[in-house]
Amino acid sequence: MELTINSKVKLNNGLEMPLIGLGVYQSESGNETKDAVLYALKAGYRHIDTAKLYANEHDVGSAVKESGIPRNEIFVTTKLWNKDHGYENTIKAFNKSLEQLDLGYIDLYLIHWPVTGVRNETWKAMETLMETGKCKAIGVSNYTIKDLKELLAFAKIVPAINQVEFSPYLYQKELLDFCNKNTIQLEAYSPLTQGRKLKEKPLVDLSKKYDKTTAQIVLRWALQHNIIIIPKSVTESRIIENANIYDFNISNSDMDILDNLNEDFRVCWDPTNNP
Repeated sequence: MELTINSKVKLNNGLEMPLIGLGVYQSESGNETKDAVLYALKAGYRHIDTAKLYANEHDVGSAVKESGIPRNEIFVTTKLWNKDHGYENTIKAFNKSLEQLDLGYIDLYLIHWPVTGVRNETWKAMETLMETGKCKAIGVSNYTIKDLKELLAFAKIVPAINQVEFSPYLYQKELLDFCNKNTIQLEAYSPLTQGRKLKEKPLVDLSKKYDKTTAQIVLRWALQHNIIIIPKSVTESRIIENANIYDFNISNSDMDILDNLNEDFRVCWDPTNNP
C-alpha cells in the first residue's frame, strides 16, 4: 500500500496513529506554536506532539480547537516530565496537562524520561490513567532495551510507543528490532538531526538523485522503516515540505547506504548511561 499524509499505523491496543506529526519542542509558547500547529493542520497533518516540558500545551489545544477539524480526527501526544514521577504525582501531572490542552482527552501519554527509582511506580499510574479512558494509549520515551526489559517484566499494559532520537546518523537497529518483536511502535524525534547533518555528502547525493531535499530523504527513510516521525518546524513552507515525501520511494540499495551512515550521533539526551 502506498503511503500518504493520511497513513496511520495500528498500535498494539488497536488505536491508529498517524505516521507523520508536527513536533513543537523548542517552539515558543504563544503565537509561534499556535501558528505552527495551524499551518500543519492546514497542510494535512493530523498528529501533534507536545510535552509539559515544552510549556506550549495550551497553545496546541487552542490551535486544534481553532482549526475547526473534529477532535477525533487529530492525534495529540503529551508527556510526563521528570519531577512529576511517582504514582500520585503522575495522576496530578496528567490532569494538569489535560487541563492545559483542554481537548477532552489525550490520545497518547508518554513517560518523557526513565527516571531511576520511580519509573516503575509511574508506569502503574499510567496504566490507571489508561483504564479511566482519559488517554487512549500510553508509552515511553528515551527507553533503552534494558529499560524496556525492566518494564515488560511487570507491566500489565505493554507500552504502545517508544519515542527516541532516531536518524540515519543514529540508526538504533537493535532497539528498532526489539520494539518490533515486542509490538512496541518506534517513534523518532529529531529525525532531521536538528539540521546538523543535512549537508553531508551522502544525503546531498541522494537528494540530487531523487530530486528531493536532504530533509525529505531522511524523513522518507524513516517512513520506509515504518517509524513514526515528528519533524519540528515553525515555518509554513518547511512544514509543507516535510510532508511532501509520499511521491517517491528510496530503493533498497539506497536504503542500505542510509542505514550505514550510523555514527551514534545525538543532538539530544543520551539515555544509554542512565541507571
